[in-house]
Amino acid sequence: MRMLRSICVFCGSSLGRRPAYVEAAKTLGQLLSELKIELIYGGGNCGLMGVLASEVLQTGGRVVGVIPEDLLARELGHDQLTELHIVRTMHERKALMSSRADGFIALPGGFGTLEELLEVITWAQLGLHRKPIGVLNVTGYYDLLFRLIDQAIDEEFIPRDRSSLLIRSDSPRQLLEMLGDFQPHDVIVRDSDRETRRAMETELLGSG
Repeated sequence: MRMLRSICVFCGSSLGRRPAYVEAAKTLGQLLSELKIELIYGGGNCGLMGVLASEVLQTGGRVVGVIPEDLLARELGHDQLTELHIVRTMHERKALMSSRADGFIALPGGFGTLEELLEVITWAQLGLHRKPIGVLNVTGYYDLLFRLIDQAIDEEFIPRDRSSLLIRSDSPRQLLEMLGDFQPHDVIVRDSDRETRRAMETELLGSG
């Protein structure tokens, strides 16, 4: 098991309708503190984002937030963080969070969470990073996404070996263990993806 020094977590800016979502965020926060893994996240103080960050801080852990200036101006930023980085755009936010993290976890969330999760999977598919990506599947929240991915594989839109890029568990502790056990492998980039990869590399380097 390799040492994960930091984890970027994507999650909802709402609490959701089930208490299990809040409990999962709290449990994950406690574990990150216990294992001395720094939390990297979007810097917000509301929803599951706020619950997770506050739990890490209250249990003695470190939290790094990255938030665009327009969201901070609307008083959505968490004011107790270990570090808070204010950036201009959402793209700069994602690029900085990715560069600071040794791996990624998605908790339940909405469009933003789904977009962030799928983007880091796309980056892995293009060989832009070799970091583990995990989904905490609280009460089966992501079951339909997994079914869609399986269908895309069956219909030959996603190569079958790419399914290993997404690590799944309904247990926070088990998921962290699985991320630590992750063995990156070289991704074969298809010719059709090479131009996309070059463009994204240029964009990411430009944001750094």
